[in-house]
Amino acid sequence: MKVVSGKVIAGRIVVEGEPLEEGCTVTVLVPERDEAFVLDSEAEASLLAAIAEADRGETITGEQLLSKLRESA
Repeated sequence: MKVVSGKVIAGRIVVEGEPLEEGCTVTVLVPERDEAFVLDSEAEASLLAAIAEADRGETITGEQLLSKLRESA
């Protein structure tokens, strides 16, 4: 998984950098007019590290997550 940025031009999303693989499925987050989705370099690095962990299979189940949340409450 990777994070890419782009811009809507003529009603289509044009991504920056390398083109995406034909047929891949994407999720698009669009800020409302009065809000922005901006990450500083530290937050972006943290997000990319978390994505890399998930790609390596370093995940926990939903049940494990809920258990950890209950323990910390």
